[in-house]
Amino acid sequence: MAVSDAARRHHDELFPDHVSTLARNDPELVEVFDNFAFDEVLRHGDLDVRTRLMVQLAALIACQAVGEYRVMLGAALTCGVTPVEAKEIVYQAVPYVGMAKVFDFLHATNDVLTERGVELPLPGQSTTTPDTRYEQGLAMQKQIVGAERVQALYASAPEDEQHIQRLLSAHCFGDHLARTGLDLPTRELLTFAMLVALGGCEPQAKGHVAANLNVGNDRARLLAVLTQLIPFIGYPRTLNGLRVLDEVTL
Repeated sequence: MAVSDAARRHHDELFPDHVSTLARNDPELVEVFDNFAFDEVLRHGDLDVRTRLMVQLAALIACQAVGEYRVMLGAALTCGVTPVEAKEIVYQAVPYVGMAKVFDFLHATNDVLTERGVELPLPGQSTTTPDTRYEQGLAMQKQIVGAERVQALYASAPEDEQHIQRLLSAHCFGDHLARTGLDLPTRELLTFAMLVALGGCEPQAKGHVAANLNVGNDRARLLAVLTQLIPFIGYPRTLNGLRVLDEVTL
């Protein structure tokens, strides 16, 4: 099987002048993968290249695929994803994936940026302070999830679990989602991609299908995200994501 002209063209846009060692050592697999990831799936949906690469980076963090992440981060920067946007993807992964899993990706991101001559640290993007993070986070949570849903979460939580709800509002939404550097619809796409790629988070993924709809991402856009994740996260987790998408939108 030969690599298609479209696959070669799209691959060269992401990785100019790069020849993979796998293309020499595993040519059959690389031909199948390149035709699939850089041609066939790109025929479906209308994600621009920057958004496509950002959701793929988010999913790779959730999958713990640090080697592929380095490669795709280079492609993302080549295609116009800014250093701030790249860092914000990693920072946003912390409340969803956990710092233990994000740690290596933070260092990998710093390495790639430094290799490209980017001076670190980057300008800060936080919009909250220790005194405002809860109230601003709660407001952001209500904007994304819906005020009635947030009120129901607080009302249904037992007294000894109320602190979890407050931490969720202040830390996840106040410290992370309220940051600048990425717009809110993009952040929700990233969250959806991470939850689907993690696996076992279908209730949360379902909640964030609804959250995506709240911030302006429709079914077609979420379906496009799932399609572009298939080559990197496989079919089982993609199909689980498709199931929760259907439950909310059909």
